[in-house]
This record gives sequence, structure tokens and C-alpha cells, in this order.
Amino acid sequence: MMDKHVILLLGADADHAAVESILKYLSEQYQLKVEVLSFAQFDPVPEKRLYLLYFCDDEIKVLFTKNLPSEIELGIIPNDHCRYAVLNYGIATDMYDAIDDVLNATEATPVDLLTCNTHPVIGNVVIGNVHGMNRISGDYSGYFKRVGAFFSDMMNLSFKSYTITTAKGNVTNTAATGIMIFEHNISGMSRNLLKEDLSFHDGRLHALVLAPASIIAYMYYLFLSHFRNRLLIENLPESVGLIASSDIVITSPTPIEYMAEGNAHTEEKVSFKVLRNAVKIYLGRNVSDVQRQMTPKEEKETVRVKGLPKAEMSKMLVSAPVSFLPKADEEDFKELFVSLRQSSKLSPAFIVLIVLSTLLATTGLFQSSTPVIIGAMILAPMMAPIISFSMGVLRGEKELLKESSMTLFFGIVTALIFSCLYTYLMPLNLLTDEMRSRLNPNILDLMVAVISGVAGAYAYAKSEVAKSLAGVAIAVALVPPLSVTGIGIGWGNWEVVYGSFLLFMTNLAGITLAASLTFLILGFSPVKRATRGIVVTSLLLVGITVPLFFSFFKVIEQNKIFQQLKTLEYVLLEDQKVGLRTLSVDLSRETPVIYIETRSTLILTNTQLTSIKQKVDEVLKRPVVVNILSEIELDQ
Repeated sequence: MMDKHVILLLGADADHAAVESILKYLSEQYQLKVEVLSFAQFDPVPEKRLYLLYFCDDEIKVLFTKNLPSEIELGIIPNDHCRYAVLNYGIATDMYDAIDDVLNATEATPVDLLTCNTHPVIGNVVIGNVHGMNRISGDYSGYFKRVGAFFSDMMNLSFKSYTITTAKGNVTNTAATGIMIFEHNISGMSRNLLKEDLSFHDGRLHALVLAPASIIAYMYYLFLSHFRNRLLIENLPESVGLIASSDIVITSPTPIEYMAEGNAHTEEKVSFKVLRNAVKIYLGRNVSDVQRQMTPKEEKETVRVKGLPKAEMSKMLVSAPVSFLPKADEEDFKELFVSLRQSSKLSPAFIVLIVLSTLLATTGLFQSSTPVIIGAMILAPMMAPIISFSMGVLRGEKELLKESSMTLFFGIVTALIFSCLYTYLMPLNLLTDEMRSRLNPNILDLMVAVISGVAGAYAYAKSEVAKSLAGVAIAVALVPPLSVTGIGIGWGNWEVVYGSFLLFMTNLAGITLAASLTFLILGFSPVKRATRGIVVTSLLLVGITVPLFFSFFKVIEQNKIFQQLKTLEYVLLEDQKVGLRTLSVDLSRETPVIYIETRSTLILTNTQLTSIKQKVDEVLKRPVVVNILSEIELDQ
């Protein structure tokens, strides 16, 4: 480096104090005598020379337009007026570090140059809205102004038709909210978007085409690109297309507004071209080894636009602003509706499965066998017509509502009849733990139903996760509550009937509303069309929720009593230590009933039992009924 002819080129905005400091540093640290020229005096000659540029971005771009001899090498000195050059070429922000990087490097790197309508571009070009700000004019210097503009632009996001033609004649007609074009990805937004490092000399530019199906999808894209830095070229979201070529031409039926390094432009057509190895630059310390490496000379094109809107979908998107919720793809819509219509129909197979799952569930309930009841849950076919019913409610599809309602009605009646007959013929009249657990539904059971409804609708809408439906059926347990209702009818026990059927209706209403909302969010119905069905279902669910809240308060009260009685692990009665364990709490009566197990070495007397009851009253600070089960431990 010492034998090179070093020239310091000064731009119009050069800080003379900084220039003196640079010259002093070069002289003291490197014993260099540097020739100083102004930008106007620059006259490139075919000799090996190193030019240190103290330029602004615009002057650097003007320099790039000159036919520079291949021997000329450029080094960039950072200053307040060359922000994009510093970012784009990875230059150290400290002036002396940048000089050291240049003078200690073995050689300059030939780099490609991106041009937009023949004008050099140092950073990137943004057409439309890619990263939350598509304003091409206005004062957004303040933080709150930028935040306000960001949210305003996001909520007014809109599509525009574009035709993108590559160097090899690949034509993409689509609609997009924005396009970003860059040669590599070290500068500005392109660095935040992609995780991979793109080379400075692969002879290709890259166009990221953004076409979010909804505001929600756009927010997800922003989250991935800005906060997670997780966009990968090999695994881009469906809403993002990628085109890589040596040059592309972008046209639109209306004038194209775009931002190039902070400057606003409007053109009828925008042409981008990569000039391969156009200039030799000393890249800075912020450039990775991958980006420095030379790449093969063959120019390959990449066109990944499968997820971008086409034909009729493009026309529909351009006609209105981007909706907050997505719109389902036409093929997905047809496929789902065929499946739901089939699921809504009453068939012999449905009746057979209902009968078998009901008999299996009722048997498991009498056995108090959880595995048998789980088997009945998997076998039960009730989930399918409920999901179909949910779509009917959402879209107001009368035929779908009619068929799914009829199937559900016959399924419910069949389950009640067979569980009732089974109970009538069963010589047992004992309320098991499995039956008792389905008699007091509360708000937590509603949460299970809602979450299961979301999972069920999503599984139907996304065929790749349909295998999860068995898990949804187990979670929501539709047939066991109906079987308990049938058992209650067979016994003539209306408390059992009320509690278990309330649980079934909780599941039914929760699944219906949650599945409807999930289909709405996935874009299978416009909000206006869905409003009536959602409101009616919500009102039904509110009516069911009232007794669930009362039951939930009982659960809270039971938990409170259990926690209070934990402090009463044992009592001393006439020098005898008696252990206590709370078995259950019954709040169904006016005075709570506490079931307690005692452990002692001697049989407890009535006086001692009364003392235990008094201790319980003292801990709970209110009178309760205490049922005591005594366990005697006999010494050998």
C-alpha cells in the first residue's frame, strides 16, 4: 500500500478541520504524502491509484457514472453526508478505523453496481410499502411523527398491480403492497430483512415482493423481519416473493412511486440493472467473508412467486384496501366446503359410531375407567357436524345449517336413548367419580371448549394438521356428558341430567363460536356477512356462561377451604396425635360439608370427634358439617 499513489478527493461539503486531521494521520501513521483534489478536479487516468473519497452519497454516485479505469481503487472515509455508502459497503463509522481498514487491506474488491433507470443506487429502492413507511414526502423527523405515520400507513395498506420482467424473459403479473430491490443485503432495510449474506459480485439484483393477505399477515411479516431477523431466502413466508436476476423491468397501469436512498421519484417504468464488477472498493470491517467471496460467472435467475396473488385475485385485491383479516384462497375455500358439506350429512355410519361411542362411554362411566371413556371420545363422530354447523352460522348458509343441525339433533337423541336404555338395564345405581366430574361445569370447561373449537376449525381448514382432530375430540369430550345425561334420565335423577347436559351445551356453544371466529380470521367469510351468526351464538354462550360462573366461584371457594385446612395437618387429643387429611368439600348444601380422613392408633371417642369438628370450625371461621372417616393404625 505504501507504494501506491494516494489521492484524497474532497467533496463540496468536506469539513476542512477533518481534512487536516486526515492528512496528519496519514503522514504520521503511514508516512504518506497525499495529493489533495476537489471533486471538480477529478480526472481518472489508467494508472494504479488509490482514491480516498471524502464525498457525500450523491457525489459518490456521480463518480460511479464515470468510466473508471480498472486500476483505480476507491476507499471511503465516513462523514455525515455519506450515510448510505457507509452502510452499503460496511465502512467503519470511525474515520481513523476506516482509513486503517483501507491501508491495511491487501487489495480492493471488485463490486457490482445496481442502477435504477440508469442511475447508480448505493443502497436499495423501495416501491410502495415494504417496511411500514411508504411516505414519499413530509416531515417525519420526530419519533412520534414516524410512529404515527407507520400506523397510518399500515392501516391504509393497499395493493397495486405490477408486471415484473426479468433478463431471461420471465414475466410475473401480480399485485403487491410493496417491492424492495437491492443488490446485496448489508445496507438499511435489506440487512434487517434477510438473514443470509448475499455477495457483492454475483451479478444479480434481488427483488422482494410483499403481498400480505391481511393486516395481520403484514404485522407477522414485520415481526419476522424486524424483531426476529428470521427471513430466509429458502423459506420465505407465503406473502413474500423473491426474484433474482441480472436486471428486471417493473411496470404498472399507474405511475410508480418509489424511494431510492431517501429520495422520492415517480416514473411510468422502473428498470433495474446490475453492472458486474463495476468499481473496485475497499470494503469495510462490517462486510462478512461470504459477501467478499467471488462467485461463479454464470448468471442464474430465481423466480419464487408461488404465494403471490394471480389473475382474478390480483384484480380483487387492487380494488380495495388490505383487509384486517385475510381472505381465503379460492382453492382452499372450495376444498373446505366440500369437506364440511360431507361432514354435515346424516349417514348410517354416523349413527353406528354414535351408538358404539355412547355404549362405550356409558360402560366406562359405570366402571369409572378413564381409558375406556377416552376410547369413546376418539370414536365419537360429533365434532364433524359441529364444525360444519359453525361454518353455517358464520356464513348464514341455510343448507349447511339445516343438514348439520339435523345430524346433530339425531346424534344427541340417539346418544340419550341408548345411554338411557343401557342404564335402565344396568343393575347399578352408583354415582361414580367419572360421572360426578361431569355434573358441575364451570368457566374452565368453557375455556376447554373454546380452545378445542379453535383447534378443530384450524385442523379442518389446514389439511396438513387434520391428524390433530383426534386430540381435539379427546380434549372436548362431547359424548361422555351426553351419556351421563342419559344415565340421569334412566335413574330419574334430574340433578344429574341438569349438570351433565349443561356441560354438553357448554361444549357445543363454545366450539361453535370459537370455530366460527377461527374461520372468520382465516378469511372464509367477510365480517359483514358473519355478524348476525356471531352475535346470536355469542348471546347463547352468554346465557350458558351465567351458571358456569357460579360453578366457578364454588371451585374457588372449595380451593380456599382446602388451602385453609392444609394448616390443620394434625391435632393433639388427650396426648394422642391424630393426623387429618381433607378428602373433599361439598358446597351444594346451605352449610358446607367437609369430608375428612383421620389417622390414629386408637379408636376416637365422640368427645374427640367433636373436638376435631370444633378445630375445623375455628380454622374456617364458620360452622360446617364434618364427615369423618377414621383410619386406625395398629402397631405390631
